Amino acid sequence: MKGNSILKTTASALALAFVVFSCKGNLTEAQKLDLSVTPIQTVDGMFFVQSENGRLKMRVEAPRMEVYEHDSISYDYFPAGLHVYSYADDGSLESTIVSNEARHDKFPKKGEEKWSAFGNVVIRNIPKQETMETDTIYWDEKKKEIWTDCYIKMYSPSGSMQGYGMRSDDKARNAILMHPFDNEFLLDNDSTKVVVDSVNFIGPMPLKRGQSLKIKGK
Repeated sequence: MKGNSILKTTASALALAFVVFSCKGNLTEAQKLDLSVTPIQTVDGMFFVQSENGRLKMRVEAPRMEVYEHDSISYDYFPAGLHVYSYADDGSLESTIVSNEARHDKFPKKGEEKWSAFGNVVIRNIPKQETMETDTIYWDEKKKEIWTDCYIKMYSPSGSMQGYGMRSDDKARNAILMHPFDNEFLLDNDSTKVVVDSVNFIGPMPLKRGQSLKIKGK
């Protein structure tokens, strides 16, 4: 009986040692994971819509979304690009934003959020046929504003502009180029018309027949 007791005790000790060793090994592997660069969730073919009073306001699509969590910040990362479609009150498509990558930062303690899109960012206002191209754009969903401090090109039916820095509402209706240079517009030759820059960079200006508009500084 005594021998059996010793065998049982030894077996139990070995089993406990095995469990401790196994757990220690698992913990070691877990400790190797850098949670700051390891997503807690991934979603392929991400798609969601935002509506208001039964009307479609926004549609967002991305090939892949990765979710990261930290103590002071959590964020969604879109490594394969992001497509954002915004709609007018009548349901028609009003603007689009496309980029190679994007990130949605959330600050729970501050109650703040920030979107950023980067890499070949293209913003279009469909009704006004206007396009903006830049490297990085930021979007404040609460303030309904988009902006950049990077180099930016802008195109409309009346011509093109380029410069550094832009501020606009989030539908790209009234973009303001902060530091323009080397810009030209193609304007109507009717001297009775008052031509307004379609993206409201410099406001309305009376023009003479055949006159072309150039931004000061060229």
